[in-house]
Amino acid sequence: MADAPPVQGLAKTPADFLKSIKGKPVIVKLNSGVDYRGVLACLDGYMNIAMEQTEEYVNGQLKNKYGDAFIRGNNVLYISTIKQ
Repeated sequence: MADAPPVQGLAKTPADFLKSIKGKPVIVKLNSGVDYRGVLACLDGYMNIAMEQTEEYVNGQLKNKYGDAFIRGNNVLYISTIKQ
């Protein structure tokens, strides 16, 4: 079975996806269930995340607003882009 050609505009690997969303709005869900929404500033190989214009949501309710936030990678459940 031949591999299908990559669909234009879609990232090929998780690393490509993460590179493509740098500087874009994201949701970072933690293992604790808390969500952080903001602009992805950077991340490293350990999934440590730096965000700007960050908002903290607990049970879907806005709890805090932060300018910049740093999230340790071992707390991250997933990173998702925000549809605009």
